Amino acid sequence: MRFRVTELADALGGQVIGPDITVDGLAIDSRLLRPGALFAAVRGERDGHDFVEAAGRSGAAAVLVERMDPEAVGSMSAVQVASVDDALGALARLARSRLPDRVVGITGSVGKTTTKDLLASVLAQRFRTAASEKSFNNELGVPLTLANAPDDTEAAVIEMGARGHGHISLLCELARPTVGVVTLVAAVHSEFMGGLDRIMEAKRELIESLPSSGVAVLNADDPRVAAMASSTSARVLSFGSGGDVRAEQVRLDDDLHPSFELVVAGERLEVRLGVRGEHNVTNALAAAAAAVALGVPLDAIAAGLAAPVLSPWRMELHRAPSGAVVLNDAYNANPTSMAAALRSLAALDGERRVAVVGYMAELGSDERSEHEQVARLAASLGVDVIAVGTDLYGVDPVPDVDAALAALGPIGAGDVVLVKASRMAGLERVAAALVEA
Repeated sequence: MRFRVTELADALGGQVIGPDITVDGLAIDSRLLRPGALFAAVRGERDGHDFVEAAGRSGAAAVLVERMDPEAVGSMSAVQVASVDDALGALARLARSRLPDRVVGITGSVGKTTTKDLLASVLAQRFRTAASEKSFNNELGVPLTLANAPDDTEAAVIEMGARGHGHISLLCELARPTVGVVTLVAAVHSEFMGGLDRIMEAKRELIESLPSSGVAVLNADDPRVAAMASSTSARVLSFGSGGDVRAEQVRLDDDLHPSFELVVAGERLEVRLGVRGEHNVTNALAAAAAAVALGVPLDAIAAGLAAPVLSPWRMELHRAPSGAVVLNDAYNANPTSMAAALRSLAALDGERRVAVVGYMAELGSDERSEHEQVARLAASLGVDVIAVGTDLYGVDPVPDVDAALAALGPIGAGDVVLVKASRMAGLERVAAALVEA
């Protein structure tokens, strides 16, 4: 979105230093900045004020700062505020005030990003649609999504994550969703959020925030999610095997792409899903239900589900020059998504199936039992496990990427390899090396 810096100063409670110019969009990373954007000097692990000069070299039109460094700011305009973090929240509210009431919030322990990608593709069949990039789903990601929505946006899809109670309520206060989607409640971030009931309470904040004129889109197959219907005055639309929006006659092709009959209010339409894995049928149903809530017809829903633009390292299937098949699902991992990926691996044709896996983070006191349960599932599916950097799977680990590749040995036709771990493990480097092998 385009903003005058004087408009920003009024809305953010700041002071303009320099000429009153127009900025287009927002960035908090000088390396990812589009020319003409506003650079916000966020204080995180590194102080964004140290990168103001770099932002200028990348083409920033103005900067949002707490302290002025005239030499670093140079010819750019500046909006000086007491707190950049607080100002980003005010900027998000300003941006949201310009959007129509087609704003979808998506949360859940598993499947948020894929559901977001699928829904963005579906809505784009009928509306000019903006959506969160990658997994930008926190108090920084939501303002970025809202402020970077084009001026002519007709629908927005906002992913919402939580690392504690009250987080989603804050994001809802910024984004004011009119449709809320909850995918699943599972043991993710339990180190910080407690057991499943506490995780449910955190995710339920999205549903509690909806206006009475809104729509709650809930997973009928997850009792904790389905129970959220009693926490809203909004209309409820369910998805899943027993839901208002469901899939029948699900089957997989040789590349793990599901096909199914989408069933909505007695209407049926054949869908071929553009994302791999049978578990993603549920995410597709969540996206379809949210689209139904916004009046998108079934043919447009099917077209959008068939051709999404997906975030990286999620169920990417590669055929290496060696003839091996590599399933790169390395972006993140938790017990639920790990089990789904292993079952997808087992569904692929191959003579040898190997899972190169790493640490699943933030599981708290249950982490050993959860890792061991994944190892038992792998064994039951005939999948060998190579654990990188952790002994929690109950197998002798290897220390790093090079050691994982050595343990795997030469790969070729008949070999099928899954690569998956929490983001911190960086196992996408294993997948990249295998794809080139």
